[in-house]
Amino acid sequence: MGGVYRVRRRIATGFAVLLAVFFGFHVMFGRNGLNAYEAKRVEDKTLQKQIESLHAENDRLKDHIDHLQSDPDAIEHEAREKLHYARPDEVIYTLNDAPHPADQAPVTQARR
Repeated sequence: MGGVYRVRRRIATGFAVLLAVFFGFHVMFGRNGLNAYEAKRVEDKTLQKQIESLHAENDRLKDHIDHLQSDPDAIEHEAREKLHYARPDEVIYTLNDAPHPADQAPVTQARR
């Protein structure tokens, strides 16, 4: 009888070892394992940086809106800059930008 218990104990030990290896593998490489957790942490850090950047831009835009709502000079500046508005009897001269080298490529026609 002692031999039967010894065999059972070895089978149970082997099964426990296999079960531990399976769970260890699942913890490391499973769908919600440590590798997936690390990837999510990196993604979280990236998203947090984007959120901070968007908050900063949002604050800047709110300040700009407040400035435009409270300062008539800011409104005039914005209208002149963006919309090219002028005061009555004022003439605005605009200069063409210097042409880019790619725009100056000679136009050649194929001879037949």
